[in-house]
Amino acid sequence: MAENAERQRYFTTLALARPDIALCRATTVVARAIDAEFTEYNVTAAQHLVLKMLSDVGPCSQQELSGQLRIDRSVMVGCIDGLEDSGLVRRERHPKDRRANAITLTPEGLVVLAEVESGVPQLLDHAFHALTSAERKTLARLVSKILEAN
Repeated sequence: MAENAERQRYFTTLALARPDIALCRATTVVARAIDAEFTEYNVTAAQHLVLKMLSDVGPCSQQELSGQLRIDRSVMVGCIDGLEDSGLVRRERHPKDRRANAITLTPEGLVVLAEVESGVPQLLDHAFHALTSAERKTLARLVSKILEAN
């Protein structure tokens, strides 16, 4: 019995000693919650981020979206292709750089974004149910600090 309990606590002990492993596994938990929530909208987590950034800051190049959202460029191409195929964004000539495209949110994209955003509170509650509001804020601050340093 004691050996079984020890085995069940192994990952908890490991996570306390290795925040890198803990963060990777926590990311998996959150990614699964996102996938479950966004499935009904036919939007991936990356596509949601693209729609949100375009709504918040306006048209952007794929390179800017990739850099700001920390999504690999090759993944970003597929992400934008999928959004364009669904009519949620369109590619237009970038007004300041004729060699680049500006990705623009369509009216349909704005509607889908609003629908997806309406599910975010439920997503957060599902993914972070073990944390208090204060702990969620602390987690967000600490993760932001890691991302800002890289």
